[in-house]
Amino acid sequence: MPHFPPIVLAIAFAAIVVAVTALGRRLPVPPPILQVAAGFLVGLVPGMTIPRLEPDIVFFVFLPPVLWAAAFFTSLRDFNANRRPIGLLAIGLVLATSVAVAVAARALFPGMSWAVAIALGAIVSPPDAVAAAAIVSRLPVPRRVIVILEGESLVNDASALILYRSAVAAAVTGVFSWGESIVRFFVDAGVGVAIGILIAWLVLRAIRWSRDVMAETLLTLAAPYVAWVAAETLHVSAVLACVAGGLFLRQHFSNAVAPLSRLQNRSVWDLAIFVLNAAIFLLLGVQCRALLTEVPAGTLGSVVRAGVVIGVVAIVVRLLWVPIATYAPRLLSRRIRRDDPAPAWRPVFLVAWTSMRGIVSMATALALPLVLADGTPFPYRREIVLVTMCVIVLTLVVQGLTLAPLIRAFAFVPEKTHHTEARVARLEAARRGAETLEDLSREPWVDARDVEWLRGELRDRLRLLEHHAGEPEGRRRLRTEMMRAERRMLVRLRNEGAISDEVLRELEQELDFEAVRVGAGDDR
Repeated sequence: MPHFPPIVLAIAFAAIVVAVTALGRRLPVPPPILQVAAGFLVGLVPGMTIPRLEPDIVFFVFLPPVLWAAAFFTSLRDFNANRRPIGLLAIGLVLATSVAVAVAARALFPGMSWAVAIALGAIVSPPDAVAAAAIVSRLPVPRRVIVILEGESLVNDASALILYRSAVAAAVTGVFSWGESIVRFFVDAGVGVAIGILIAWLVLRAIRWSRDVMAETLLTLAAPYVAWVAAETLHVSAVLACVAGGLFLRQHFSNAVAPLSRLQNRSVWDLAIFVLNAAIFLLLGVQCRALLTEVPAGTLGSVVRAGVVIGVVAIVVRLLWVPIATYAPRLLSRRIRRDDPAPAWRPVFLVAWTSMRGIVSMATALALPLVLADGTPFPYRREIVLVTMCVIVLTLVVQGLTLAPLIRAFAFVPEKTHHTEARVARLEAARRGAETLEDLSREPWVDARDVEWLRGELRDRLRLLEHHAGEPEGRRRLRTEMMRAERRMLVRLRNEGAISDEVLRELEQELDFEAVRVGAGDDR
């Protein structure tokens, strides 16, 4: 069999990612499904050596930055405002799904012990944050739905992994204690959160000390891996360490770095998460192909049927749990009814239907030990891995393909809360800038002409913010055309040798920042 050099594999990976991304923008198919299909086709290439997906590598390479970034870009205010539904999903639903799947697994595999069945339930119980975000974030969905789904994904991996480790330990040793598991859950969670906050605090101190854009970006990229390793070393929740660290860093990041550092940091993180997300689903497709080759003859059909049944059980449990968890607290508490009226059924159903599984479930299944404490093979290990793959494919295909049509059919009313808050914030910031300008106008180093010029600019901005919800569409279009013409002139001057490429890059960057500011960042 031919051996492909790493550089060839890297180029092939980049080409596949570009092709799948382009197709995803032209076809009514979510990118994660296309990426899994592309990975499956890659596994069919003659001579292609399919590497074994090591769980430790998957957890360490992919999970820390994905969790950290998700937490970093999560609104702490919105998370706190929805902590009740998030907790009911991330902890309550994980436990309910694990128990229901365990009951179904014991019915399908009569010889399976409760510990092994609970381990399977913990493996398939947490929905995948990456898959949901890749589909829902591109569609007109109520903001609260996104907040709840993102908040759930930040915590449910931690609760599922803690339950998984307790079940696997019970299966390997034959000893299990509910009391010890509950105490362990709170200890793991508390210490993990403390580690994440400590790492984020140290990163902030290092950022303030370095005062270098590249070093600051590198520190934020290294932070999730440091938090993960520190938590794993102490055998506590590495997931919550990354979540807590990302949330804490976000709260203090704006005051710690310069504007250029913030812009570069966002660009680097966007690229990193894009590449990691694509790699995750490509790997899932490749591993699906590899697993099929390991199935003994005559057993594939029965295991696939069991996987479909367990996938349906996981979906149905969520469909039942979400409405109960939504409306039951309001029936039991007058205070909740007053402070948080019951939502309409459409967003509730959307939350219940969005439960695709992904790479965390696959890696957790592959992380099952090979043998028990007495040296015998871990029971039903191969079946659990195949069932997990079936659940992933079922949820990605059935729910992933139906989410977009479902959201369009619901025709959610566009929310204006974000735009209203942005307008008020811009207005208050501009007023504060005007007050600072007046305070500084009396300083001896200030030129009166500069003060007057800036006063005029601020008056225009304040007038626009006070009398309009935003810049009129006609004015925005005129501004965009002006900037496009300026950019073409800069390129022409560079081509004629009148300015250098360095001058072009500097002035073009200024125009790009202005285009983003007025909402024309995607115009070409």
